[in-house]
Amino acid sequence: MRFVLASHNKKKMAEMAAILSGLGIDVVPLPEDAPEPEETGATFAENALIKAKSAADFTGLPAIADDSGLCVDALGGAPGVYSARYCAGDDSDRNAFLLKNMQDKDERACRFVCAIACVLPGGETIAVHGECEGELLRESQGTGGFGYDPLFYVPAHGCTFGELPRAVKNQISHRGQALQKLRNELAKRL
Repeated sequence: MRFVLASHNKKKMAEMAAILSGLGIDVVPLPEDAPEPEETGATFAENALIKAKSAADFTGLPAIADDSGLCVDALGGAPGVYSARYCAGDDSDRNAFLLKNMQDKDERACRFVCAIACVLPGGETIAVHGECEGELLRESQGTGGFGYDPLFYVPAHGCTFGELPRAVKNQISHRGQALQKLRNELAKRL
């Protein structure tokens, strides 16, 4: 079965395609001319569903979308659903802004959260969720991954998401956990 991944983020697309590759799903990218829906949801789950419905409507294919981000305890859960829009610029700008906001904070607990929504033919939806606990470092380590990965330290592995091999990250990450749950739900329906 063919599914469209509702994202124009090439790094997220590559990560999700790698995780989904073993599911017997033919993953196709969202066309470049597809609209980018406004993420007006108050939660990751609401935003994921907005994106999945938009992609399914535009392409006529079943769609998978995620909304994910970093939630930092010392910042009351920020950047949260605004992770990709935390400040103007690119990943390095957002990382620098986050570190600036955390410079006087000793509490470094944080988690990556991922909500995935899947819209199937006929409009049935599946919603799943994954989380990965970690600590926010005071400076970047590693060049792998994307987003806040070089700042997200995973104590059980003794390194950041930016340092983990992709296969390991895909198994333990918030997105990997959510996609495994999606896999289980799709197995019941397909």
